[in-house]
Amino acid sequence: MTTVAEILKSKSHAAVYSVAPQDSVFQALRTMAEKEVGALLVLDGGTIAGIFTERDYARKLALRGRTSMDTPVRDVMTASVLCVRPNQTSEQCMQIMTGKRLRHLPVVEEDGRLLGMISIGDLVKDIISEQKFIIEQLEHYITGRGR
Repeated sequence: MTTVAEILKSKSHAAVYSVAPQDSVFQALRTMAEKEVGALLVLDGGTIAGIFTERDYARKLALRGRTSMDTPVRDVMTASVLCVRPNQTSEQCMQIMTGKRLRHLPVVEEDGRLLGMISIGDLVKDIISEQKFIIEQLEHYITGRGR
């Protein structure tokens, strides 16, 4: 089973994009568009203060008639952030994401040091890769090429 550390290593870009709590939602949206990501960590002096996602924008700003230029990220971010450790498996992360309806999980060390972020897309890619490998092994076994 693949660990989160292995998933982070395999990512083409492991950068974690972030904003500060006082940054405007407009700045956050611009960063998300430039970096082609659906979520940004909200960092306050290197500490995770929250996460800002497309869902936060849609539900907490757009639907409430607020403007992105005048609203700081801290007013609409999700402050309670679930994190995972590098030794957790893709299966454990998938359970967390589906159970809590999340699409992004920050990865932190025991001491709280941020290592990266994984998305539901990263997990799906990993699971498909594992399944493809298993299928190939079974095909080799069935056809006798694996002996």
